[in-house]
Amino acid sequence: MKTVVKMDGLIKKYDNKPVVDNLTLEIQEGEIFGLLGPNGAGKSTTMNMICSLLKPTAGNIELFGMDIKKDVNKIKPLIGYIPQDLAIYGNLKAWENVELFTSLYHIKGKELKIAIDEALDFVELTDRRNSYAKTFSGGMKRRLNIACALGHKPKLLIFDEPTVGIDPQSRNFILEKIKEANNDGTTVIYTSHYMEEIEAICTRIAIMDNGKIVAIGTKDELKNMVRRTADEDISLEQVFLTLTGKSLRDYVEG
Repeated sequence: MKTVVKMDGLIKKYDNKPVVDNLTLEIQEGEIFGLLGPNGAGKSTTMNMICSLLKPTAGNIELFGMDIKKDVNKIKPLIGYIPQDLAIYGNLKAWENVELFTSLYHIKGKELKIAIDEALDFVELTDRRNSYAKTFSGGMKRRLNIACALGHKPKLLIFDEPTVGIDPQSRNFILEKIKEANNDGTTVIYTSHYMEEIEAICTRIAIMDNGKIVAIGTKDELKNMVRRTADEDISLEQVFLTLTGKSLRDYVEG
């Protein structure tokens, strides 16, 4: 199995305070890798460094075997990034939004048209392709945001809290589409503070708190770290709270 993302001693400081603190981990091809932690844990900062939107204070990042410092122009077309804050333009139609972001990767002509059609079809917005994004509901805007990240057919999709502020039906739709993209061969990184989402879709999970990885493994491996008996029923929430020593209120408030 190929290593898609490799982080070694990754540090990001603001005002000399580490937001990401000596992060070392690997993500393998074909995974849906979950990064679970409260608000302020350092998840988004880590994703922004992977996407080269932020420069690390120290440490190294490799994507697809390439150094992000040296090969950023080769790496960027391989990544699709869905940020927590919507990255769409309300005064553009749905297809125009997808065209704008897809064309940034020098996709043109017939290939661009096909890419737009496929991306909108994937998120089931074909019937709204000519509608302006500002007329969409919150869930539809999230779906369009995903389509904009899919047009250039990335090998790695990064979802940073993609279900914040949307209804349960839209949330379930997005989770199912993430699994569908993964089944088609795309590696996925999914960050969230919603434990039930991480548990539902992720093949491996890293628990992050105060900029550090507290534990990493499959759901069962993490639960076995704190399970006292073989038949004890334990939740991912209990795992997090036990391993971090936090209360549920601490977690919710970040």
